[in-house]
Amino acid sequence: MTNAMHATRGEETRRDALRAAAAGLSASFLAVGLAELVAAVVEPSASPFAVIGSGLIDLAPSWAKDTAIALFGTGDKAALITGIAVVLVVVAAVAGILERRRSGLGAVILGALGVLAVVAAMIRPGAGPFAWLPGLIAGLVAVITLRLLVARLRPVAGLQPDGEDRRRFLLWTAGVAAAGAVALIVGNVARGASRSIEAVRDALRLPSAARAAAAVPAGAELGIRGLASVVTPNAEFYRIDTALIVPQVDPADWSLRIHGMVDREIEITWDELLAMPMQESDVTLACVSNEVGGSLIGNARWLGLPVRALLARAGVDRDADMVLSTSADGFTASTPIEALTDDRDALLAIGMNGEPLPIEHGFPVRMVVPGLYGYVSATKWVTQLEVTRFDRATAYWTTRGWSDRGPIKLQSRIDVPRRGQSVPAGAAVIAGMAWQQHVGIAGVEVRIDDGPWRAAELATAISADTWVQWSLDWTAESGAHTIECRALSADGETQTSDPAAPAPDGAQGWHRIDVSVG
Repeated sequence: MTNAMHATRGEETRRDALRAAAAGLSASFLAVGLAELVAAVVEPSASPFAVIGSGLIDLAPSWAKDTAIALFGTGDKAALITGIAVVLVVVAAVAGILERRRSGLGAVILGALGVLAVVAAMIRPGAGPFAWLPGLIAGLVAVITLRLLVARLRPVAGLQPDGEDRRRFLLWTAGVAAAGAVALIVGNVARGASRSIEAVRDALRLPSAARAAAAVPAGAELGIRGLASVVTPNAEFYRIDTALIVPQVDPADWSLRIHGMVDREIEITWDELLAMPMQESDVTLACVSNEVGGSLIGNARWLGLPVRALLARAGVDRDADMVLSTSADGFTASTPIEALTDDRDALLAIGMNGEPLPIEHGFPVRMVVPGLYGYVSATKWVTQLEVTRFDRATAYWTTRGWSDRGPIKLQSRIDVPRRGQSVPAGAAVIAGMAWQQHVGIAGVEVRIDDGPWRAAELATAISADTWVQWSLDWTAESGAHTIECRALSADGETQTSDPAAPAPDGAQGWHRIDVSVG
């Protein structure tokens, strides 16, 4: 009888622990929902999920960034948000259990999360006057709700809660969770309603280019199934940046300030920019985190104003060697000044493949600089250009151990066949892409099973600033095979076989795949 009573009490204790965990989850869900609703109304960038996630991105070492991108690619931000949500669920459940065991302990934990959200929001670049409010709401609501819910589980006047008490507790817990869900939904609706920038973008008509790009050469596209298109559609263009919430910049409010080591500081508005002579240019952009054979690269036709025109107008000090560009969300990039003042097509871009920039790719204005990795050149939502020196200023990623200048390395990859693919015996084709922007590709060589290097057929390059397709006919024999490729640049360089990780200045080595011929 005694053992049965102990078992019953133990089971009831476990059930109460689960109920307490549910209380923690419900309280946190309501807090997050209301905080997201408040953020959507007063300051979307102060969303607790966004500011804490952005803080984690800022604090993450280079190896963590590379690991996240290697595992999740362009889904790295969704993975981060999911990870934060999972951690919050665990912490909320533990807080509920601890609050039941010792009054106030769990509330302190949830309150600390609210304080963390407030601090993270306040220290973000460009934090608005109400950046603290969503985190404060989250902390207060979580603490008050948790204490009220857990109080319904505790004994009253020496008596354990009866079945009716527990039913009321479950109803309250479910009601709180439902209120949190409603707040999240309303917050998302409010956030969507406040984002009229998409409508502004859709209504925008780009000016004609004073210097239009030539048509893409007919021989630039080999038409091989599985081979990347020489022009990447906007919807397929890779996106790697630090913005968990994409900045919503109204062109009517946008301006670009050029200052620092210049003869005269200038500031231009959107209308002034549109009135200047635009040019089109085909440029391939690549992320420094791209692994050998990776997909964090794309090519587009950009419309914009050469940056050198504005720098000439401002008058650059002869001692300056860098331009520090700043995004609307506070991101910075350090670009060697020669890349912005020489004859390459370094643009303040407003158009991408014949339409206004997609919002996630920098609308209304971004930088596009051939020959450099994006982390030192391709600033989205750009609002400032500070002419300075590398020994006086550092940028977002260079303060985290990445190299200052980031020139593109000579690279090639195999698209066809894919790694591990089974290939029918007989006539087959090996094909891929090669690039070294602002230098150009002279050839590609392919080796099968450590045999002799064979020259591949090179498609017609759009320009030295774009990648180029290549292919090689192959009589595939049954068995397992290893295929490697290497590129030859227009200035006589051969792609190195020495492997290197992306950090600190880009990956290198030969792309190598294994295939099976049936």
